[in-house]
Amino acid sequence: MHFLSELVKKPILENPFEQHLNIHRHFYRYSKGVFIGPALKISKTKAKITMKGAHEYEDLILEAVTTSISNSQENFEINGKLISSSDIANVISELGLNWVLKKSTGKTKNYKAEIVDEINKDLLLQIIDVFRENCYLLLSYNRNATCKVTTKKNIPQPSKKKVEEDDVSKRIQFCTGVINNTDANLEMLIDLAAPDFKSELPNNWKSITILNNYTINQIEIPANIKDTRLLRIMAIRKGKMIRSLDVDGDLIEKQYSLVV
Repeated sequence: MHFLSELVKKPILENPFEQHLNIHRHFYRYSKGVFIGPALKISKTKAKITMKGAHEYEDLILEAVTTSISNSQENFEINGKLISSSDIANVISELGLNWVLKKSTGKTKNYKAEIVDEINKDLLLQIIDVFRENCYLLLSYNRNATCKVTTKKNIPQPSKKKVEEDDVSKRIQFCTGVINNTDANLEMLIDLAAPDFKSELPNNWKSITILNNYTINQIEIPANIKDTRLLRIMAIRKGKMIRSLDVDGDLIEKQYSLVV
């Protein structure tokens, strides 16, 4: 499940660092203040549904497109990059993958794997789920005109703009996915991306845009930790999340108290 959909269900997390790392890691970079979170646009025509997402929505788009594949065992080609905060070579091996993980040499300490592989639906869905805890999976594939996903291979710098200065149309070019417009695919996608707005969506909408912004009011620093990097990573952020849904020009907003 995408980390924002998990937060909608349970926005107050107990022991975020120890028990909810798949969510907590998305908030490492935030200090006190108001911050722009990821955005997602979903539009539909009679034949297809198109998703355009900012960074941190690429896993949801990849999951949605992959879930829409009917043949679970048919192999197809994928390419892209895996970026991890830790050495997960053993996890890659346990999944039966031959991806070569290399440690970075720059200031940012991480591990990367360039990916060119053939894979099936079931294994890819398993990979998406396993790697959500500490990785970014930046994958692309093109099976046909209504089953494809394209993701950029480099993570963008965090936005320093104020919420009112946000250029959503530019940010959502990070990842694009296309699937057939069927009732099953549409229901699946709304369940993944906007479960909290499901009952408020009109039947015949053409385009929706989901915005997520955070206000961090308080940061709890763990005691007896001297490493500044660990302090930032282990700190608990408290505040609120504002989720806005633009439905063909009409705005619906929900707010959630956060402990992450």
